[in-house]
Amino acid sequence: MDKKTEDFYKRLKEELSNSTVWPSEYLFKFIVPTDNKKIALVENSFDNMGAVIKTNASKNGKYTSISVNTTMKSAQSVIDKYQELSTIEGIISL
Repeated sequence: MDKKTEDFYKRLKEELSNSTVWPSEYLFKFIVPTDNKKIALVENSFDNMGAVIKTNASKNGKYTSISVNTTMKSAQSVIDKYQELSTIEGIISL
């Protein structure tokens, strides 16, 4: 992981720890190239978590936004999930 990415996760963890009482609801937002396999990878990573998942294709259909609302145990669990999904080619975490 590069220094910029490491710093981003460190800041995010601090912000989440300071602003939220855990466990708490958390809304993940991602954009992926429209590809059923990539969308399924994101959705499957939230299996058995009671997540509410909404997908929406972009106007030209090239990208799909994925919103996932679920209860997370801690700020670190949010960071872990972002890092787990960062391996999907072309994914953008918002």
